[in-house]
Amino acid sequence: MPLYEFFCPPCGTRFEVLRPMNKSDEPATCPAGHITTHRVISMFATFTKTADGEIAPVAGGGCACGGACSCGSGGLTQEIVSQHLAERAAHA
Repeated sequence: MPLYEFFCPPCGTRFEVLRPMNKSDEPATCPAGHITTHRVISMFATFTKTADGEIAPVAGGGCACGGACSCGSGGLTQEIVSQHLAERAAHA
């Protein structure tokens, strides 16, 4: 089942909803109780550790394009991914 990310304008929060694809366009309720239809594109990237223990992007790109864009070649930095993961953890 897909995980959809939404943005709630009244409270300014991003939240996730796990729901079937056939309900992907239905409104979602944020944790504060507001109803919204503002879906956002979720950003993700995959990383691994090198032999030296350094964190590096996984070859082939870091997004759903499978390497067709520049995500894995510096377009999406480790700092941005770290910030995104910290935001998700804070809202979990």
